[in-house]
Amino acid sequence: MTKPWISHYEKGVKATIDETEYSSISQLIEESLLKFRDRDAYTCMGARMTFAELDQRSRSFAAYLQNDLGLKKGDVLAIMLPNVLQYPICFFGALRAGITIANVNPLYTARELEHQLKDSGAKAIVILANFASVLEKVVSRTPIKKVILTELGDLLGGAKGIIVNFVVKHVKKMVPPFKLEGAISLNAVLKTNPSKLLPVKIARDDIAFLQYTGGTTGVSKGAMLTNGNIIANMLQAEAWLINKLNPNEQQIVITPLPLYHIFSMMANCLLFTKRGGLNVLITNPKDIPGFIKELKKWSFDVITGVNTLFNALLNHPDFASLDFSRLKIALGGGMAVQRPVAERWKQVTGVPLIEAYGLTEASPAVCINPMNIENFNGFIGVPLPSTDVKIVNEEGQEQPLGEAGELWAKGPQVMTGYFNKPEETAKTMTPDGWLRTGDIATINKDGFVQIVDRKKDMIIVSGFNVYPNEIEEVIVSYPGVLEAAAVGIPSEKSGEEVKVFVVKKDQKITADEIITHCRANLTGYKIPRHIEFRTELPKTNVGKILRRALRDDVGASA
Repeated sequence: MTKPWISHYEKGVKATIDETEYSSISQLIEESLLKFRDRDAYTCMGARMTFAELDQRSRSFAAYLQNDLGLKKGDVLAIMLPNVLQYPICFFGALRAGITIANVNPLYTARELEHQLKDSGAKAIVILANFASVLEKVVSRTPIKKVILTELGDLLGGAKGIIVNFVVKHVKKMVPPFKLEGAISLNAVLKTNPSKLLPVKIARDDIAFLQYTGGTTGVSKGAMLTNGNIIANMLQAEAWLINKLNPNEQQIVITPLPLYHIFSMMANCLLFTKRGGLNVLITNPKDIPGFIKELKKWSFDVITGVNTLFNALLNHPDFASLDFSRLKIALGGGMAVQRPVAERWKQVTGVPLIEAYGLTEASPAVCINPMNIENFNGFIGVPLPSTDVKIVNEEGQEQPLGEAGELWAKGPQVMTGYFNKPEETAKTMTPDGWLRTGDIATINKDGFVQIVDRKKDMIIVSGFNVYPNEIEEVIVSYPGVLEAAAVGIPSEKSGEEVKVFVVKKDQKITADEIITHCRANLTGYKIPRHIEFRTELPKTNVGKILRRALRDDVGASA
């Protein structure tokens, strides 16, 4: 296989990484917490936490999991937290104890949460009190044996923390009433003697994460990401950014995407733990005025995000007045970066918006543009070190450069498969380790990859994957609905938004009724923004609904 992309690697970027540099994520954590112990590691809502404090607190958390809960290597802990200081403590603590993490979107409905907790077999969960009422509805039907509760202000310190918790609960009414028998507060957990943590031998092939994704279908599945997968992708990313990262300076990293999202977890949390960076956690990035108010406090080196977030920032009048003098890296992933947004970003900040491409099944990064490009180029970049890609036709034959086909990827960052789903794994991975991405792409003579279409019907709303099957299943469960088909349509705000075509059984039902039903069963970004009623839906000769035909109808009428 020719690899024309290697000739476009920046000076100093090697074609391969040393996968054996670390035996586990835990080894990396131990090294970084010691090396940078006097530096600030995280800041959130005005509170700061040093690497030394993160070391002590995560060690206490790990000791509690081991000794008080009796969790062993390979047991699963669910973490259902937004970007707060509690997240890295629980994240690093679990990994140090050899516990497998199942990240959970805090905005999940009861139905979504129940599926993930059952499927992962999670034995315990850490959850913000704001979302505990959702857990209460399903916990008795899941394997969860222990609930660890925390409140938004718990680690903000002194009077500030008490005030924040009071306002969140009693003034803003953001904590619906709940009752969870036997739950323990995270603050009580963190009083565990850190010296009780027993060393755990963790290998590269041990599973670190069950990272949930719909993959190529709507059934949410846990991608099994090993310590080796994660370490490899972090080293690949570090190798790529090497010319932008001064080892003698601490990088300040703006982290608006939730750390439970694989992109933020890798690019912000893990990479900059290794580099001793300071992560500025943004708890609610949808509050753009509040976000910009926080940005005004910093002269920052790195910001990561999705296209919709960059667009929202650019459209706020105060954004252009921020200090961009130290900004070196602006990285867009999770969804396609749009040319108008990238061009305006460069105009306002003076720094190009670099587009990267990945998927949960690849830990996530596969391709990224060279960091020395001056302007947006419309490509997702070139493969990272130690990564191979190829374009394959419907018969599985590799296509020549310039020809369109499905993008396949291979490398040490590619998952071992979906948890307890061998049939789904076989659909997505080949026996020799190639990952079928489901994206239609081309590779030009220089090795640059361009996405031209999506083979799968997945919809990407603000960087989050939305699977039509799941939405359709919820809608057809509503009395009076005969059939439903969900497609993505272009949106200036979120890249894509959900439109659903519905065939009625009961002519009296309304679009508002259906959307209300969706709100009760789906996370906000999955809720349809448009409902169109039809007398029938286009189908194949075997009765499969043709979503592509519906998308074409939308395009033709636009």
